[in-house]
Amino acid sequence: MLATSGFPEPVLELRDLLNTYLEPDKVAVILRAFEVGAEAHEGQTRKTGEPYILHPVAVASILAKLRMDHHSVAAAVLHDTIEDTPLTKEQIAEQFGAEVADLVDGVTKLDKMKFRTRREADAESFRKMLLAMSRDLRVIFIKLADRLHNMRTLGAMASESRRRIARETLDVYAPIADRLGMNSLKSCLLYTSDA
Repeated sequence: MLATSGFPEPVLELRDLLNTYLEPDKVAVILRAFEVGAEAHEGQTRKTGEPYILHPVAVASILAKLRMDHHSVAAAVLHDTIEDTPLTKEQIAEQFGAEVADLVDGVTKLDKMKFRTRREADAESFRKMLLAMSRDLRVIFIKLADRLHNMRTLGAMASESRRRIARETLDVYAPIADRLGMNSLKSCLLYTSDA
């Protein structure tokens, strides 16, 4: 899977996409985020059997296709590190600045939200969304891209989990994308929920 440069093919594709709209020094920050994330996620795999780091890279690619800023894309690459690895918010801030660390931390806090009912999910997610938006809307964009990639790889999950996650996507995430005017993300979320 490694290309001659030492980066996996999905990272090279991400780099090429980023080079179409970001300055080289900003692309370098994202590539460094990949290296830090890959080291932090070393040995972790997804249910698909793929190295875990390819998930954050896919999330970053979704945001890069939306031409998001380099802080958002770097945070997407690192979005699961605080929750799933020994890497801390403080360490991310030291290496990538407070802005990236705050974005990663914001996604981590959104990931910890759990709902008991659809009604609670609708109300609670809307409140949480507004709270996150007041701090930084990019947290929501990263979370939506994360959910989209998770939906694209849902086939590795048990059927009950697939149904639950698809329902949550339809009830919570697609409406949030709609409210934010992110029609392409909303359409992709709806399509993957029906598939």
